[in-house]
Amino acid sequence: MKNWVKLTAVALASTAVLGACGKSDTDGKSSGSKDADYTIGATQIVEHPSLDAAYKGFQEAIKDKGLKVKYDFQNAQNDKSNVNTISNNFVSKKVDLIFANSTPSALGALQATKEIPIVFTSVTDAVESGIAKSREDHPDNITGVLDLHPDAIKKTVDFINENFKGATVGLLYNAGEQNSVTQIKQVEKAGKGTDLKFEKRTVSTSAEVSQAAKTLAGKADVIYVVTDNTVVSALDSVVKVANEQKIPLVVGEPESLNKGGFATFGIDYHSIGYRAGEMAVDILKGDKKTKDLPIEYPQDMKLMINKKAAEKQGVKWNKAWDKNAEIVD
Repeated sequence: MKNWVKLTAVALASTAVLGACGKSDTDGKSSGSKDADYTIGATQIVEHPSLDAAYKGFQEAIKDKGLKVKYDFQNAQNDKSNVNTISNNFVSKKVDLIFANSTPSALGALQATKEIPIVFTSVTDAVESGIAKSREDHPDNITGVLDLHPDAIKKTVDFINENFKGATVGLLYNAGEQNSVTQIKQVEKAGKGTDLKFEKRTVSTSAEVSQAAKTLAGKADVIYVVTDNTVVSALDSVVKVANEQKIPLVVGEPESLNKGGFATFGIDYHSIGYRAGEMAVDILKGDKKTKDLPIEYPQDMKLMINKKAAEKQGVKWNKAWDKNAEIVD
């Protein structure tokens, strides 16, 4: 499976500078035996619980299917300039498959190669981001599993509208993340026809998140953090503001709920990573071709509420949640 493109000068240069960007074998996420049948390059924009859970699920699926795989894990440390370097390095190493964990990672991998199979997850909208024309119409060497259930944002906005009528909702996100821009547009669209108002704050780096969250105090009745990699990687600072200012913090995935978010209509990142791993197995074994595998939505979604976070954030308990939500302590 290693008769791909010849090495390019760019790829060789990328290899030379890789040590200056991203983490690799030193963080324990790269693994595999010397007699592995396949090498997978795993590229991830940043480390946070959701993306880490997806990568873990991916690895577990590979293991459950009995494949011997060596992983080369590279973390771009939330620096997009590192993304292409990482992908070019994988091309130069002639890995058998690239696992791209996030939208920037998938775009970087697709730019680096049209030959090596790419399986992604933690991508919110493959069409808006430019990865594919539709779930069925995508480049021949890429497919994967999205991290946004088609009904998630609509249900979340409905939940806020039902429980916090007339609220001003603070939206905190990185305007440079295409997946976040797409979600914010969906939030605003879902809010039409309701009494909700939106107060937006944008950040460029994780270091800006705390200050941006503080500016929502006194402005927002609820804070809603979508699955934005920059904000989620610094979620502790948002939780701190939410707790101190008694502002309910609605989040985009269960892992953020576990870090102190109040409520989410979330999907399980481990499960979407696991499904991406199953797709990778089919591709590596030659049972299916990447071009024949449609991009998939996550299968399950549910309302989850962190009861302790609700108490800290001054939320009046709705007894209906005891029946229709999964309560997390």
